[in-house]
Parts: sequence; structure tokens; C-alpha cells
Amino acid sequence: MRHHISVITLAVDDLDRAVGFYRALGLETPGVIGTEFEGDESTPAGDVAMFKLAGGLILALYPRSELAKDAKVAAGSPNAAEFSIGHLVDTREEVDAVLAEAKAAGATFTDQPHDRPWGIYSGYFRDLDGHLWEIIWSPNGPAL
Repeated sequence: MRHHISVITLAVDDLDRAVGFYRALGLETPGVIGTEFEGDESTPAGDVAMFKLAGGLILALYPRSELAKDAKVAAGSPNAAEFSIGHLVDTREEVDAVLAEAKAAGATFTDQPHDRPWGIYSGYFRDLDGHLWEIIWSPNGPAL
């Protein structure tokens, strides 16, 4: 079996607001789907938005309460220190351009983009729900 990640699902507080944010970053989606599947106290509703990314990866946005019900875990607040999502770009200028798009869409920055001793240039932002993203350029190309 070849291992790969196919879907990253982010829990969001406001699905429509999150869809707007990611559309402002240039990601495309048909919008919220699954609205015909109504949930209740124990069964999650079906409302979700999906963005098809390069390489077949799907970024899914799912209401925080519904993801917790679906996974049978306690709903909690996001903790940006748990993980980050990395987005590799082709040039230093693209790092700055993507960060500018994120800022215009309402993202908050953890620091200014800068060069790292190991050779990459990157910057971090938090999306509207606190998920941590790193926009990365490496002069040597992707590590894999």
C-alpha cells in the first residue's frame, strides 16, 4: 500500500465565513454541500465545503460541532500549536503574495516572513478559525 494523505478536514466555527476566507485566497469550491442531511444531538449534519487542491488533496471545512459528533470526541477550541499546514510555493515573491492575500482575507500573522538558517523563506498566518498555515519557499525545491 502506498501511504498518502487525501483529505485534510478543518473544524470551523462558521462554515460560510470560512468558505469566504478560502475563496479569497484563490481556492475554488462549489460551496457548501450536504445541507439535506440534517443532524441532531448525536448525529452530525452533513454541511461541508471541499476544495480540490494540487495532487488530488482535498481541503474540507466542517463545522466544529459536527466534526466532534462525527468523530465521537468532545468539542474543543482550536490549538494552533498542535500542527501547521504547509503550502509550498515556487518563489520568495509568492510567499509574500500568498501572505498578502491571507491578510486581505482577514488572517492574522504570527511573525513577519523571514529566512531560516536551514535555507527556507517562510511566514505563518492563522486563518479565521485559528488554524496555523506556513507559506514556504525553498531554494532547493520540495524536500520530498
